[in-house]
Amino acid sequence: MKMKHVTIMTKCLNESVDFYREQVGLRIRMDGRCSKEHPLVFLSDEEGDTCIELVGSQSSVYYGGGISIGFCTDDIQREHADKEVAWLHPGPMISPNPHTHFFFIKDPNGVEIQFIQED
Repeated sequence: MKMKHVTIMTKCLNESVDFYREQVGLRIRMDGRCSKEHPLVFLSDEEGDTCIELVGSQSSVYYGGGISIGFCTDDIQREHADKEVAWLHPGPMISPNPHTHFFFIKDPNGVEIQFIQED
């Protein structure tokens, strides 16, 4: 079974879209921000394998805690430095073994975003 997408309810839809485009490198696949009743945006990687659905909401909003979303990178040091330059306050580099390195930042909704490199 393959996961289709992860949905994040947000009251800051435009800021969240910008975050996932600029900091994660996802592309908008479907932009439904013009809908007043149910604004949403689907973003994914180039292949469409990794997909995030952002839903604009004022009532059922996610405020972070207890969940993280991990994204692979080929250069963990560059990714960490880029997040520092963007003032995203990346956490410390964690290396549970010599072949795995990762760190966390938070998206505009408080969701923990993990960047991980595995050799």
